[in-house]
Amino acid sequence: MPETVLLCTVGGSHQPVLKAIRVNSPDHVCFFCTGRDPVSGRHGSKDQVTGSGNVIRAGRDDPRPSLPSIPVQAGLVRERFEARVVAADDLQAAFSAMQAAIADLCVRFPGARFVADYTGGTKTMTAALVCASLDSDQIELQLVTGPRLDLDRVRDGTEQAMRTSVERLRLNRAMRSCLQAWNQFAYGEAAEGLDAICIGTDSPDLVRLSLARALSHAFALWDAFDHKEALRRLNGYGKYVMEAYPNLLPLLNLLSGGDSDKSEPARLFDLWLNARRRAAQGRFDDAVARVYRLLEWTAQWQLKTRLGLDTATFPVDRLPLGVATPVGEDSTTRIGLSSAWHVVAENLEGPLKDFYVDHRARMIDILEIRNSSILAHGYKPVSRDSWRKFETWIEESFLPVLQSVARDAGLRPELWQLPREPPSAVTLASGDRFKSLDVAG
Repeated sequence: MPETVLLCTVGGSHQPVLKAIRVNSPDHVCFFCTGRDPVSGRHGSKDQVTGSGNVIRAGRDDPRPSLPSIPVQAGLVRERFEARVVAADDLQAAFSAMQAAIADLCVRFPGARFVADYTGGTKTMTAALVCASLDSDQIELQLVTGPRLDLDRVRDGTEQAMRTSVERLRLNRAMRSCLQAWNQFAYGEAAEGLDAICIGTDSPDLVRLSLARALSHAFALWDAFDHKEALRRLNGYGKYVMEAYPNLLPLLNLLSGGDSDKSEPARLFDLWLNARRRAAQGRFDDAVARVYRLLEWTAQWQLKTRLGLDTATFPVDRLPLGVATPVGEDSTTRIGLSSAWHVVAENLEGPLKDFYVDHRARMIDILEIRNSSILAHGYKPVSRDSWRKFETWIEESFLPVLQSVARDAGLRPELWQLPREPPSAVTLASGDRFKSLDVAG
């Protein structure tokens, strides 16, 4: 049998503490007590643990102490207990002291069973011990209670030790901590943390945890442009996902190639939103690199769909005047972003041609930010201010054009940004009954 370590808050009636000791038969007891009050000078509850002689009143109305300390009454030898003084009414100080004590006891008693009884002491001590215990999965919480004579007293001699169910509280705290990573679009970090949380297969919270894991993994894959695998990860959660994010699965189907006419413009918009997510994380070089690819891809898309031309094997005889590139043996060449846009302007009519004609000089200027970045041809990281110039230009000059072209392709463009917060409630149907699934905890 592993050793048992009991943690108790002491103050008020001593009977609940004795009951907790009798029920658990601990190998070691850590009493959390108060010291002498600095204002009134009155003794704290430490005297109930370490005081000599008679230090405890048998009843609340007794004029003087008639009983020895709690360890004496419980038959604890000195080596089996310790008293730690904590603040009576300072929650942060009491919590920190208890947290440090728990860490110390875990080192001294590895593999032990830990039980925290929060019955006695001030309300602040109770709150502090509960909070400190919830931070450690190996600590069981216990309360000694029984029939009450009035609003605040339990009848002496009727106390019972009761385990407190805290599994859902611990799960909520653990999930909330992991899902905070969504605030910075760090879905992979959230998924890694959620994967480390263990609950029973019969737990009523299993679906809630599983859905949070599935969403985090799917969004991490989505961020890595693996849309098909992201869609596969959400298989089996369709009704829950549609309840929380109605547009998510239809968009993910488009990004996975579900509609060939609409999927490419949808992927262009997704690339822009991916760039904004990188900027939100402070990864401005990554964001600019994605916007460069967005501009390049848009021109490639138009050349392929409207002219049947591929920039990787572009026929030399279709090059506009003034554009010179190396020619391969098959009379084709590879053209880059600027040349591709030049071809668009020379061969197509519509908003994209107008965009290039009107904004060519500005585009060349703004792309210099990318060209001098460390992920392109230079050594200078992209600053926040440089990214803002890039972002403003895209939103004011390029995005409206891309939206117009996407509408012509049969896609109603919307900005489908991935969520920064998990769903607060998803309705789960179970037969004719409905349950609320609080993913955020």
